[in-house]
Amino acid sequence: MSDEAAASDALAEAYNRGLAAEAAGDLAAAQTAYHQVLELDPSDHGGVAIRLAALGLAPSPAVAPEAYVATLFDQNAHAFDDMLVEQLGYSVPMLVRERLDDLGLGPFDKLLDLGCGTGLTGASMLDRARHVTGVDLSEQMLDEAAERDCYDALYVGEAVAFLEDAEMQALGPWNVITATDVLPYLGALERFMSGVQAALAPGGLLIVSTEALPPDEMRGQDYIVGPKRRYAQILLKKQRVAAQRRLPEAGSNAPLMLVLGAASPSSSGSVPWRPG
Repeated sequence: MSDEAAASDALAEAYNRGLAAEAAGDLAAAQTAYHQVLELDPSDHGGVAIRLAALGLAPSPAVAPEAYVATLFDQNAHAFDDMLVEQLGYSVPMLVRERLDDLGLGPFDKLLDLGCGTGLTGASMLDRARHVTGVDLSEQMLDEAAERDCYDALYVGEAVAFLEDAEMQALGPWNVITATDVLPYLGALERFMSGVQAALAPGGLLIVSTEALPPDEMRGQDYIVGPKRRYAQILLKKQRVAAQRRLPEAGSNAPLMLVLGAASPSSSGSVPWRPG
């Protein structure tokens, strides 16, 4: 057996041992096994850092490992729409479209769809933007998005890295940036929000969806990996309060954030967002 094959077998054995211990409720054994996984695979394709945080055995990392996110979505790309839309009733892209219609916003010149996946959001906005660019970590997901033929350009990349890349910045500024189902894989949002601020045109619109947990489960943290191994952020709680404010006056250059709570459509709010 080659060294590479032996290492792969050792990684699979440690990972499966961790899963079995976790299922049996033996958290100490799960923690030991998952730490061995991280030693064998520092890039963390299996997302054990997220598992450890969800179990309360480690702090929530600032962001989900890129290798984990890419692997997760590459593995599920071909069946993604069926699982998410048909089986789980995922409707955030249509909520985005409906909310924009309700607010009378658009059409737009340039839209940037971060974490575009198979193109569900891009398809929902097809007649609402002149030029649509999609970005995703998963090449397999981008292949599915290309089949929808609703993007003018597609790029492989992580959302924050794309926003911070000088060459990519030259493609903007953007009138609308969507990030539906992106925040559940980001923890700390400072770099994300800073990148969005730099990328938006004056008066531009940021649309995000985010997960909600009861305040007591947030344990006083700005973000936390929840029991479903997805991030929840205090962002939604803050924006629900801020949503009581009026929208900017027509023609205002103040950016606007549209927050959609994935846990409940009723938790969405339209929020004047003043960066800085």
